[in-house]
Amino acid sequence: MSQAQVLPQNKTAVAKYLSLVKFSHTVFALPFAFIGFTLAIVYERQAFHWHLLILMLLCMVFARSAAMAFNRYLDRKFDALNPRTAQREVPAGIIKPQHALAFTIVNCILFVAATYFINSICFYLSPVALFVILFYSYTKRFTALCHLVLGIGLSLAPIGAYLTVTGYFKWLPLLFSFAVLTWVSGFDIIYAMQDEDFDKSQQLHSIPTAFGKKGALMISNVLHVLSALFVITAGFMAGFHLLYWIGAGFFTCLLIYQHTLVKPDDLSKVNIAFMTTNGIASIVFAAFVIADLLFL
Repeated sequence: MSQAQVLPQNKTAVAKYLSLVKFSHTVFALPFAFIGFTLAIVYERQAFHWHLLILMLLCMVFARSAAMAFNRYLDRKFDALNPRTAQREVPAGIIKPQHALAFTIVNCILFVAATYFINSICFYLSPVALFVILFYSYTKRFTALCHLVLGIGLSLAPIGAYLTVTGYFKWLPLLFSFAVLTWVSGFDIIYAMQDEDFDKSQQLHSIPTAFGKKGALMISNVLHVLSALFVITAGFMAGFHLLYWIGAGFFTCLLIYQHTLVKPDDLSKVNIAFMTTNGIASIVFAAFVIADLLFL
């Protein structure tokens, strides 16, 4: 958000925690998890099981909730000092820090428990996944590559969903994971441009603080070109059909469009580029990919 958002104190507990973890931002990675899940069923000729789909969705919710709550807990002092984030739930006193931490721990436990009922490889890899998504919150304290760590965390969605169905790795879902990594890293750099001055004042690291707004946009451009290339490569290597290429074209066009919205000297449309454009890109692309897999 470009300005601090005032959060009402009379929200229900559920609404407060949904706001804490920005549940609406699930639209970024979840559609790619559906892609990985469907790929596994179609390409590996696996039977569809409702319980696996539900467990996959639960893992996505628990992992993301843990990551976001931990980020809010760990960054609470910085958020309180930043006018853009001062009204977030923890610094505003809507949710106590110890409650945010407890919420994180509960979601971590639930995530590991859910993987136990999927298969052994998901269960054994669950601590690795948790480490990646929780470690991200520390990275801005020592490296400008924090955006890539966030990208890695979200990129686990398609390969994790594929593992849920099959229990083994394949190259195709990895291409979609690489697409997510570069896509998310690129738009997170754009989002971080809002806090360049604040981050510098607090000795926090990011691509904008290291390279300035103009350099950050150039790096974001490169990452989004790579994301489009991964999507195109997956399409050719897997032999997708017309619907896939319509979705890939739409996804690529929205990558380009968001870069027309943000300029080094004009960040007024960052929210449109960040939430609206990327949310639509993810959902529409996934819908076309899944339709191509199921109907062509």
